Amino acid sequence: MAFLAELGALTDDLLAAVSGSSSNVWPRREAAFRTLRNNNFPRTNQFEVAERLSGLEERFSVVGRDGLAEALRTRLAALEPHRNQYTPEVLHLLLELADQPALNSKLSDLDALIAPEEDAPPPLTWRDVAREDGWKQERDIWRFVDYSPGSSDEDEVDGRSDASADSLTTASSVGDRSQRIVLDMATESHEGEALLNKIKDAQAWRHASAVGGDGRPKKISITTLQLLREALFMLAGLETSLFDSKCNLVTKYQLPGISWDSYKALTTAFSECGRKLAPLRAFVKTKEQVPLLQVFQDCIQRALLSLDTELSAIQNRLVGVQKDVVISLIGVLSELNPTLAPLYALADIVRQIREERNPHAFRYLELLYDAVGIAQVQGNRPTYRLLGTIFFDCFRVYLKPIRLWIEEGKILPGDRTFFVSESPTKLPLPRIWRGQFKLLRTPEGNLHAPRFLNPSIQRIFTAGKSIVVLKHMKQHASTQQYRDTIEPPMDFATVCSDELELAPFSELFAAAFQGWFESKHHTAAATLRELLFSSYGLSQSLTDLQHLYLMSDGARSSRFATSIFRHLDSFSSSWRDRFTLTELAQEAFAPCVDSHRLSADIDPRSTTHGAMASRSSVRYSLPAIRLHYRLSWPVQIVIPEEAIQGYQALFTFQFQARRALSLLQRPLQLASRHRQRQGMERYYLLRAKLLWFTNTITTYLTTLVLAPNIAKLRTKLYSTTDTTTDTPTNTNTTPPKITLSVDDMIGAHATFVGRVADESCLTPKLKPIRDGVLDIFDLAIRLEDAQRAENAKVDDDEMEVSRLSFYGRASMSSVATRGSGMRRAKRRRLGVDGGGEDESYNDGDDDDDDGEDEEEEEGSGLGEWMMRKGKAGGDGKPYATVLREIEGDFERHLRFVASGLRSVARASKEEAAGKWDLLAEMLEVGIQEQQ
Repeated sequence: MAFLAELGALTDDLLAAVSGSSSNVWPRREAAFRTLRNNNFPRTNQFEVAERLSGLEERFSVVGRDGLAEALRTRLAALEPHRNQYTPEVLHLLLELADQPALNSKLSDLDALIAPEEDAPPPLTWRDVAREDGWKQERDIWRFVDYSPGSSDEDEVDGRSDASADSLTTASSVGDRSQRIVLDMATESHEGEALLNKIKDAQAWRHASAVGGDGRPKKISITTLQLLREALFMLAGLETSLFDSKCNLVTKYQLPGISWDSYKALTTAFSECGRKLAPLRAFVKTKEQVPLLQVFQDCIQRALLSLDTELSAIQNRLVGVQKDVVISLIGVLSELNPTLAPLYALADIVRQIREERNPHAFRYLELLYDAVGIAQVQGNRPTYRLLGTIFFDCFRVYLKPIRLWIEEGKILPGDRTFFVSESPTKLPLPRIWRGQFKLLRTPEGNLHAPRFLNPSIQRIFTAGKSIVVLKHMKQHASTQQYRDTIEPPMDFATVCSDELELAPFSELFAAAFQGWFESKHHTAAATLRELLFSSYGLSQSLTDLQHLYLMSDGARSSRFATSIFRHLDSFSSSWRDRFTLTELAQEAFAPCVDSHRLSADIDPRSTTHGAMASRSSVRYSLPAIRLHYRLSWPVQIVIPEEAIQGYQALFTFQFQARRALSLLQRPLQLASRHRQRQGMERYYLLRAKLLWFTNTITTYLTTLVLAPNIAKLRTKLYSTTDTTTDTPTNTNTTPPKITLSVDDMIGAHATFVGRVADESCLTPKLKPIRDGVLDIFDLAIRLEDAQRAENAKVDDDEMEVSRLSFYGRASMSSVATRGSGMRRAKRRRLGVDGGGEDESYNDGDDDDDDGEDEEEEEGSGLGEWMMRKGKAGGDGKPYATVLREIEGDFERHLRFVASGLRSVARASKEEAAGKWDLLAEMLEVGIQEQQ
């Protein structure tokens, strides 16, 4: 209903618009409405079709399809006279079927609309005319009459009586046109015909039969000139009749007048020349994608072009003869030998490359380098010059990735000939130097680079990494100005000049490459080294590490150690908190290092032991203390995390020695002379021996290990000469002074850490000796604990005697209570009371009321507590027995350490063996005194 209402309204509007008034619309409305409603197929709007065609033509012009727009305009104009009532519908259908005509239409498709032309009738020839008119049978028509003056009918000459109609009419045939042209040229004059016959005769030997009249094979005779021409063609890589495609001799030909053996020997000499040149001809025809091989192909092609030029000159000399010439095959071969000899050497290189399995693209550079040196030694100047020129032409292409690497620190993507590769993942800045880039190596472990560059590979690698690090430091612009300097030329004429012909090629090349490299590398290395020392404080960082880990400042180190030892002796666990530990370290080392960079923590894996075990041995808790000092990332390149671990091991060993010294150097708490018990002399002797041993170890570490190695490290780092620099052989130029590279500084520091660890007996192979030293340190702790326990027991005995004599037995209970309070006060004074384990002990005192209480009240403080726990008192053993055991253990461990050091020093060839022997000699002094 809505559609009919809309259609009715539109019909009214249409009638009003057509008639011009709305008064007489109604009578005609019903008829028009019925017509429109019942007509399901209305006609196409021809104006809309015309507008779309016009817009399509304009669109063709806008998008640059002017030819298509012109074709549409032409066809619409041609269609105009043939229009009818169905033309708009057809055009509308075509427009609806069109699919992006501006993109998909092709003018060539219009050719299919052109009707093919009808086949033209065959051309009329004289053959057809002669056949129809019967001229072929009338032979007199084809007579030639001489119309020259004085001739008559009787003088007719049948000069061409043998000519036939076929021979004349076929001259107009298209298929025989080229042949007739050659024949016409040859028959125009007697000279042309003679020349043609001469050419046929000269080439007749090629088609001659090698079978005689009797059916037996025979040799085809050839001239010396023909053999020479074929040989020259073969050397030029052309097809010949005397030689096949593999430059082998075809045996059916022979020079007359000489024996077959002589002929074969002569032609075989030329065949050998062709076979030697065949690899070069085949190589230049291959399609290579690698630039190195492309330039090698170009060099070979130029060498072959010079040979072809010489062959053409010989041919020209023999063809355009100006005077009598003697044709000598041996003479031509001798003339070509100086040109062919260098090409033979070049062909050998190509042959070796083809025979090798999966050779590297730079493999031919190595072969060229070796061949140039051999040619120079042999005195073959032409070969030396040709191969040397080709080598430097190719090497300049190989220098391009090297130049990009040492100037920009970049690697060409997809370059498989360069010897540096980059990690696909970005590493942290401190690891860029050691992990971001690495040298490529073959499965056999060799460097993926030409052998003659091996001495300089590491320095090239270092130069590129220096540029990369400078870029991250934002300092690469300081080296940009030196890149535009003129670099030394790398060509044969300059490097191997005539004045230096007696110098070995290897030395000439090494000197030239050294000069070229130094012009690129010196600035970057010097800039990086200067920045490490001046801007990033490498020297100050080394000093800070020596203060912290090597304890170069004894006062600061003792302050930190004393704080830790005080907590150990008081059985306090607060020091194990990393915040407390960091605070102790910063307070101790604040005057000598940047305290905001320093932190400390404890390894949780080493805190499983109790407070008593941590106090009783240097093996527990002390190795768990870790110092951390934050270094700038450029400094971490020289001092990596592995080196910090070495520093930490040295710190732990010295910390353990200071633990033993701190106990042995405490003031003696001597009892009165009448109260001294038996065995005190042994205690003093053991204490002196342990002090001597601990001081010997500390003195050895300080004066013989750390001080000389630190001085040597500083001398090495501040030196200005690169020890890896090769001395150039060309003494005419003075090389620039080369500063120490980053790799050298890394190596010097790593050598320092490794040497100190070796000389300090911290390596795994010296672990038994180090364990023996730690056992002696533990003996010092055991001795002091036993002495304190004995002193506490003596004090308790004296206190008990005084109490009994002063108060009497009647007031024993009150005195016992007061004695217990005195014992607790003394424990607080000694730093024992208040601990968890101590509280359990106090609870036990309060519960005991029998006679054993009086015995337990003897002794006080740390000694009483340790005796109760059965630790420092020697598991309940008498004091004298404990001293004897400590003495026996000390002598046993001392002998083991001294003899072990002596044995290892004699069996080892390391630099540290001398220090081990010296330490063994120092310790043997104590053994001799005991004897």
